[in-house]
Amino acid sequence: MVNPFILDSNFFIQAHRMHYPMDVVPGFWLKVKELATEGKIVSIDKVKDEIHLNKDELTLWCNANLSNDFFKNTDLIIEQYIVVSNWAHSKSTHYNSAALNEFLDANEADAWLIAYSLANGGKIVTHETSEPNRKSKLKIPDVCSPLGIQCVNTIEMFRVLGEHF
Repeated sequence: MVNPFILDSNFFIQAHRMHYPMDVVPGFWLKVKELATEGKIVSIDKVKDEIHLNKDELTLWCNANLSNDFFKNTDLIIEQYIVVSNWAHSKSTHYNSAALNEFLDANEADAWLIAYSLANGGKIVTHETSEPNRKSKLKIPDVCSPLGIQCVNTIEMFRVLGEHF
């Protein structure tokens, strides 16, 4: 099987809050559950933690519809996290220290998502867009590109998977 797509927190949060509210577009959420069950999509424990901060309908949906194995443990990818961290530190003349500190905060998912992709393969699904000149935030696509990781948005993922709903 092809490596699964790896979902960023904003995949869930923006879908829930803006694009695919559960009460209006239940088909989206059924498709997410199906793809998760089939192993075509995964995420990581840090994303689960970010989702659970809100303690809302999305938290309840994830608990009820995604298996315990969906959110992968990041404890075993420390070596890849170090690669991502070293890359970020090598850009300290471009990014300000607050941006680097936020990106490398152990509770923030972004660097861990990238490390998970380095360790296991798979494209990252995020709504972040490249802003290479920005100094105040490291954007996932701008870190992934030099590390050879592809990023796609939700619709691009569905197209690659050939999904319709």
